[in-house]
Amino acid sequence: MIGGGSGAFIGAVHRIAARIDDKYELVCGAFSSNAERSKASGVLLNVDESRAYGSYQELIEKELQLPEDVRVQVISIVTPNHVHFAPTKLALESGFHVVLDKPMTFSLAEALDLEKVVASSGKLFCLTHTYTGYPMVKQAKQFIAEGKLGKIRKAYVEYPQGWLSEFSESTGNKQAAWRTDPTQSGIAGAMGDIGTHAFNLLEYVTGQKVTKLCADINVVIDGRLLDDDGAILLKLENGASGTLMATQIAAGEENNLRIRIYGEEGGMEWQQADNNTLQIKWLHQPTEIYRTGAEYNGTFAQHNFRVPPGHPEGYLEAFANLYRNFAECVEASIEGKEASVESKDYPGIEEGVRGMAFIETVIASGKSDQKWIELKTTV
Repeated sequence: MIGGGSGAFIGAVHRIAARIDDKYELVCGAFSSNAERSKASGVLLNVDESRAYGSYQELIEKELQLPEDVRVQVISIVTPNHVHFAPTKLALESGFHVVLDKPMTFSLAEALDLEKVVASSGKLFCLTHTYTGYPMVKQAKQFIAEGKLGKIRKAYVEYPQGWLSEFSESTGNKQAAWRTDPTQSGIAGAMGDIGTHAFNLLEYVTGQKVTKLCADINVVIDGRLLDDDGAILLKLENGASGTLMATQIAAGEENNLRIRIYGEEGGMEWQQADNNTLQIKWLHQPTEIYRTGAEYNGTFAQHNFRVPPGHPEGYLEAFANLYRNFAECVEASIEGKEASVESKDYPGIEEGVRGMAFIETVIASGKSDQKWIELKTTV
């Protein structure tokens, strides 16, 4: 692991997710940009002292000196956004598979460079858009892909949070400080942090790419340097329209991510607050309720739940599904086999490039008098 040392939120989540299915062992790390803190974190995480490194460069250099059956195989990178590109590029070029936290890079230009690196490295790459790991999200995607709702006409996705309703970055809140700092987070705040999740979820479930958008972006809290609120109108490649809302100043909200998709024959709704349920709302029939763990679900949902119906599976299990699916693909590549289509269903480099294109297009639209702007994965 690179990053994710003492006091880091997302590093602990990655470690829990990786261990749920007994597919990974944490064997080494550069857990902080400070060498002393990195080594101290390694001790707390029970990593051998000789493999708790002072920098990501040292980690990769020293691991390459170890016998192949000992050295690390997958490197998980959980640093702030501005420290995504360089370690990912070096890891891939050095022959390691990579799991990277989102958004993929600091800029679209870096994302496009990384796309070339992934292609030339021959190594596998996973981007942790967590919410695509929920079984009922996978059921929704398969349901739409099979044409059961007919042509998609309308899409709504919303991600309200309230944790930045005050100027928390001045109170010692580490997460607030770096996520609202343009030198670490990039050009977007809420839209980069959670808007990218909403965007990715919409494209994943519908199977449709966003072609252009019109954004209203706001900085609500005085003194904040990046957006903390926004709403976006979307056009999809099949002609459907959509709306995306992402805010971190909705006081009292937690993480109530919600998506609704409507086609010719009916609609569907899923929300993280009740993530084990998927509603299918038919035009001329009663509403149907699909539940995690049930045998009537499709193959993608069934591949991604672990316990019988009635035993809730949540955020950590969804995160673990990305790690487990990625591990199955790494194992298949080592054995010279083809992984199943269900195992291959995790976010990768394309989703990362599109996420960065989304960020840059949203901010450009928010600042422009020409509100509708085409979403292009080029610079």
